[in-house]
Amino acid sequence: MGGGAVGLTAGTGGKPGAWGILGGTFDPVHYGHLALAEGARQTLGLEGVLFLPAGIPPHKPDRIVTAPSHRAAMVELAIADNPAFRLCRAELDRPGPSYAVDTAAALVAAPPVEGADPRGYVWLLSVEALVELHTWREPQRLLELVRIGAVPRPGFRTPGRAWLSEHFPGQEERILFLDGPELGHSASRIRRLVGEGRSIRYLVPPAVEAYIHDHDLYLPELWSKD
Repeated sequence: MGGGAVGLTAGTGGKPGAWGILGGTFDPVHYGHLALAEGARQTLGLEGVLFLPAGIPPHKPDRIVTAPSHRAAMVELAIADNPAFRLCRAELDRPGPSYAVDTAAALVAAPPVEGADPRGYVWLLSVEALVELHTWREPQRLLELVRIGAVPRPGFRTPGRAWLSEHFPGQEERILFLDGPELGHSASRIRRLVGEGRSIRYLVPPAVEAYIHDHDLYLPELWSKD
């Protein structure tokens, strides 16, 4: 584990009924997301992982975001062959900006999967996102509702214990660090490749690639400024 931070290792095992939550714009969903979810499921002993497409991402106010129906459809195609993965529409079906703390509270109050332990959620994100977690809405309350599972990202250092204590005093044990996989994939790069007419084979599942082309997503005139 990087930086002497708190962490779990493979084989530790998780709480019965524990589920991971992988939020994101998923514009588009790609193999990096799938590898992250599967790695976390195994390392943390999770029952499964909820893929949670954002409705209106509050941290991307100036960016064009593909319609929720398309992003949800691509997620469903990408996870169809893994029974441990589920699409969660909690943010797509709720009006207004999507804040993690509101979603976590809703999932704790009404778990979307039968048998899920509302005290066992692990919110999965990259180290890149983790270092901004203290700027999110009510981060301390979020950590009371769910644990955080952070995965490495190239170019970003894993925070150490001192950083955790500074930003989340008393909640350090609620943040878990995973050894991998490193998230080298980039949805923005995939969109640019599509806009340039270049191949995205081996970056996204074949069904997602076909959906993108069949629905003329990521046309260059829409994404040139992103």
